[in-house]
Amino acid sequence: MRRTNTLLRTLPHFLTWRAFRFRTFATTKHLETFTEQFEIGSSVITLETGKIARFANAAVVLAMENTNVLSTVTASKANDAVRDFLPLTVDYQEKQFAQGVIPTSFMRREGAPRERELLCGRIIDRPIRPLFPPGFYHEVQVMASVLSSDGKQDTDVLAANATSAALMLSDIPWGGPIGMVRIGRICGQFIVNPTMDELKLSDLNLVYACTKDKTLMIDVQAREISDKDLEAGLRLAHPEAVKYIEPQIRLAAKAGKSKKEYKLSMLSDNTMEKVRNIAEAPIEAVFTNPSYGKFERGEALENIAQDVKRVLEEEGDEESLKVLSKAVDTVRKKVVRKRIIAEGYRLDGRQLDEVRPLYCEAGYVSMLHGSALFSRGETQVLCTVTLGAPTDAQRLESVVGPPTKRFMLHYSFPPFCINEVGKRGGLNRREVGHGTLAEKALLAVLPPEDDFPYTVRVNSEVMASDGSTSMATVCGGSMALMDAGIPVREHVAGVSVGLVSELDPSTGEIADYRILTDILGLEDHLGDIDFKIAGTRKGVTAIQLDIKPAGIPLDIVCECLEPAHKARLQILDHMEQEINVPRNKNDSTSPRLATLKYNNDALRRLIGPMGALKRKMEEETGARMSVGDGTLTIVAKNQSVMDKILEKIDFIVGRQIEVGGIYTGIVTTIKEYGAFVEFNGGQQGLLHISELSHEPVSQVSEVVSVGQKLSLMCIGQDVHGNIKLSLKATSPRPGGLETNDAVEESVASAKETANIWAPVGNVSSTQEQNSAHELSLGNLELGNAKSQTSQVPVILIRSAAECDEEEKSSSLNLSSKSPHVDNGVQLDRKSKSRSQNAKSRRSQDVDAPSSHSGPLPYKKSKPSMQKESKSDIQKPKGDAQEPKDKVTAEDLKLGTQVTAKVSQIRAHGLVLDLGGGLRGMYRFEENNKRDFKIGDEMRVVCSSFSSKGIPVLSFVNDQ
Repeated sequence: MRRTNTLLRTLPHFLTWRAFRFRTFATTKHLETFTEQFEIGSSVITLETGKIARFANAAVVLAMENTNVLSTVTASKANDAVRDFLPLTVDYQEKQFAQGVIPTSFMRREGAPRERELLCGRIIDRPIRPLFPPGFYHEVQVMASVLSSDGKQDTDVLAANATSAALMLSDIPWGGPIGMVRIGRICGQFIVNPTMDELKLSDLNLVYACTKDKTLMIDVQAREISDKDLEAGLRLAHPEAVKYIEPQIRLAAKAGKSKKEYKLSMLSDNTMEKVRNIAEAPIEAVFTNPSYGKFERGEALENIAQDVKRVLEEEGDEESLKVLSKAVDTVRKKVVRKRIIAEGYRLDGRQLDEVRPLYCEAGYVSMLHGSALFSRGETQVLCTVTLGAPTDAQRLESVVGPPTKRFMLHYSFPPFCINEVGKRGGLNRREVGHGTLAEKALLAVLPPEDDFPYTVRVNSEVMASDGSTSMATVCGGSMALMDAGIPVREHVAGVSVGLVSELDPSTGEIADYRILTDILGLEDHLGDIDFKIAGTRKGVTAIQLDIKPAGIPLDIVCECLEPAHKARLQILDHMEQEINVPRNKNDSTSPRLATLKYNNDALRRLIGPMGALKRKMEEETGARMSVGDGTLTIVAKNQSVMDKILEKIDFIVGRQIEVGGIYTGIVTTIKEYGAFVEFNGGQQGLLHISELSHEPVSQVSEVVSVGQKLSLMCIGQDVHGNIKLSLKATSPRPGGLETNDAVEESVASAKETANIWAPVGNVSSTQEQNSAHELSLGNLELGNAKSQTSQVPVILIRSAAECDEEEKSSSLNLSSKSPHVDNGVQLDRKSKSRSQNAKSRRSQDVDAPSSHSGPLPYKKSKPSMQKESKSDIQKPKGDAQEPKDKVTAEDLKLGTQVTAKVSQIRAHGLVLDLGGGLRGMYRFEENNKRDFKIGDEMRVVCSSFSSKGIPVLSFVNDQ
């Protein structure tokens, strides 16, 4: 305590220092800071302590370029609670200030821990937990916080190394330090500490943690990397991770605390001897009986524990009763390990490398988009797949990585799967970790986003658990994806490998060990490692290694890869027997996916102010819409929902008007001669009084009224651009006749007046029904050569200007009553006027894409109906400008040779422009598909005609 002069305290105020405006200055002790700087790969890393968080037991800031991570550790001062485990808590935080962003939440604060924060906490927890001494049951808390991030480096590895350094500086007993490093691979070259941009190009994301000579933790995400290349990556990672260890030791020598003497809860030799004498023989009898199931075995072991408890209560041994559970578990562990190492037999009687019996069933729940049931032994998992629009992708707010995630796998472990009572809470670290591991494994075989831009959610529900449910999730999820029709390249399977070792008492090193394939839950608990390995036939896609002792030699870890590979192939065989290719979902419950092309003005009308109209349509129909630059993606639960949403979109935005197309409109005005109808996104059409009904109509108001919603057929367009509509064309003729002569005459009259043409590219041949090799030029669905129904050619309405010009040049042709040949297709009037179903018309819309029945590899198809230029309009005979090597429809015969240009490129062939408005088709032959471009010229010969009169052409060189 500072002493002051008594005389100075009694001076009058006018004689004090303050009266003369003098100030006193207090001296502050300078902060003593300790740093260590070292280089790994191409990065310079700095460890710093002493500047901030000085009240924590220990605190370290690790810096790499502009990324800084703070890690602090604290421990409780006394172990008052009776426990037999280490209550270690690891909290990892990424607050938005680290990247200069204010949170977008309502409160503008960070909420509950996100998935990434939980996963990074597990990355830190798994390698440091085994290094605490046995019997140390004091509560320990690690808090890692990102202070700043430049987005270049993933902060999880930095936080783990900072935590190791903090534990070294603290007075907490710990067997570290550890080093953790990330390894990537680009073009076959391994990279140490890759940046986030480099990881996007890497086919390997390996996180490796170790002590100076032993492996502690492995976490891998890969794109089918071979076991040999994976082993090479592990052997490279070990010496690089060790480079983190020496700087931590130097920092601890300068600023570390001496380790405190904590009370350890150890089992006494007396207690162990009593429990062993009572329980060892009965436990061995249970473990040597392979007929026991999980719960029968557990019940028998619990009865043995109760027998031991009764004996200790009779003896009055209170100290042994406090640690009874730990003592009985220790006896179980020794009995199991001794039998496996000495005799090579496991709890259920299997050989060491034997996989449990398998059961696979794809499509278990038929109503869902995709589902699968997978069982291995008594472990059973139900996986389901749900497809959504691109806007359904999960939004991420981490300081590094992509902003969204389109593939999600959610793992759920309900209490009933182990016959326990419990309640469901929020995010569980174990569930998040297992789900992410399976997600990494399946991500490698998903199609690229450009080919399949839809959001996919896989949900894994554990029905029964007896070990390795995460690997069962991988197998079930792979089958569910194929059942949903998602074009995954091949199956992914996973298996868990265990290890039982025996230590040399003198050196503490492993003297003998056994590797176990497909471990049970009890073998996981009583063994040394849980090595989860997932992959395809080509290679590994995901790995997670958890170790219980204080490290395992890397040689033993690499040795586990071979039995895991053999077991994986065996599981893949069973899965492929159940389902080996993605299914084509054609049932009414499968999802419907469509992408439509619109200009931005049309999309703005569709979205409405602040997206209100889009949200309203989604609520009314149940579909999801995703709007991009010029594209509209729609995801519907089934075909009926897709029909509803397309009908609403057509009404708001509209589509290209087609003669014969069915449209829904609303009557806006009634006149004496007919009614004006608004349809197709605000366009106006005239419903003449003669087109109201098959029967004579005296007044228009007797049939329709203002505001009435009607289903109408477009029958033509006059020279002034007025659209003609017909109501009677959509209703059956009295007497049950399907044809309507009046409608046919009105359609034919409209054709003659406007000179309407039908592009060959939309004609579907009836021969497609009988021959799988017939080329369908009118089907917009990719890879599908068969038309849905026998449809008539679609008639497009040309502009008024084109019609006026054509009328002047070809007025003589309009009076001809013979069947009109247009663009090389003989148009039959009756077939042109048949009423088409609105659904089939919608599938041929110029803006509509491939109408997927179930998810297929997504390709943006070009519009199959395009307006022709004036040069493509059929010219009258005798046109002096007609090229000599071009022919008209009348001149084209079998064997006629002509020079053609590629007009359209289809999945199964080409649409060729023969000149003079005449078109034909060329079918690709098997294994003879060449690269073509629109506009290419080639010499072709007419080899045949389709049933619709379309010329079928062959290359002259092909003859």
